[in-house]
Amino acid sequence: MDLQIALMLAQDGLTNGAIYALLALALVLVFAVTRVIFIPQGEFVAYGALTLAMMQGGHVPATVWLLVAMGAAGALLDGTAALRAGQPRRLVAVLGWNLAYPLGLAALLAALPVATLPLAAQVLLALAVVVPIGPLLYRLVFQPITDAPVLILLIVSVAVHVAMVGLGLLFFGAEGQRTPAFSEASFELGSLTVSGQTIWVVLSSLVLIVALYRFFERTLYGKALRATAINRNGARLMGISPSLAGKLTFFLAALIGALSGVLIAPITTVYYDTGFLIGLKGFVAAIIGGLASYPLAAVGAVLVGLLESFSSFWASAFKEVIVFTLIIPVLLWRSLTSHHVEEEE
Repeated sequence: MDLQIALMLAQDGLTNGAIYALLALALVLVFAVTRVIFIPQGEFVAYGALTLAMMQGGHVPATVWLLVAMGAAGALLDGTAALRAGQPRRLVAVLGWNLAYPLGLAALLAALPVATLPLAAQVLLALAVVVPIGPLLYRLVFQPITDAPVLILLIVSVAVHVAMVGLGLLFFGAEGQRTPAFSEASFELGSLTVSGQTIWVVLSSLVLIVALYRFFERTLYGKALRATAINRNGARLMGISPSLAGKLTFFLAALIGALSGVLIAPITTVYYDTGFLIGLKGFVAAIIGGLASYPLAAVGAVLVGLLESFSSFWASAFKEVIVFTLIIPVLLWRSLTSHHVEEEE
């Protein structure tokens, strides 16, 4: 291996690590606030990329009908609760978000020539379809069992992952898809050529991380999520709604996942089940951070990306094994250095 090859591998590792960092941050956030180990995080990556690819192919994305179905179920549950509580104004808001928005979005996608729209508009529409699935998923699946033990939440999370992979196969088929790059530019840095899409991935990841930091530090909702992550019962006593915190957390996780899928679609072929492997690598990074530390999770993500990249050069057949083996010494170290804590009831 010479210096040029090492620099190319480092570039690939940092690009992948930027995506893994985003997914790791989402996993840490979801677990801290809701105690859910969010296995389907990777599915939002695949849904985001393939929804964009379907629109660029001139088709109404099938995920919008999933959004309509989930919205109808959410409207039924929340609408019934609003009627029983005698809150007609709340019923209007429930129907507007859960039914009017998905149906209006589906009508808009059917009426617009989505294949000829500018790339920025296509990306925004793809995010508008995929991201609301996150809070609806929390409302329909996890909110009713919010007080269940972590093991039960994990089993349900695995079941949701299996269902979303199956729906992905139904919606998008078994063929992989790529999307056009955000930029065709390339830059020469000595002997290294850096593509414009790589710069887009890294800069977008950094911007999103900074935006999340500002959100948690400067906004009321961000501080509410931080309070819920630190002490759920204390946050509930201070008037912070656990259901609102859960929905907002899943919204952010879906946004991070869908945006990650849009960013990587031009540089790798995305299949209906691609997100699972990507999400697992983000999970390895989150484990390095102890499912609690955002900076350690980000550092772990860069480490995973670099390890994967250099492993593909030295032992490409075993690169996945090498990456996932990294979790073993981390778990051993944390097991030996941490004290046993009973699960919060």
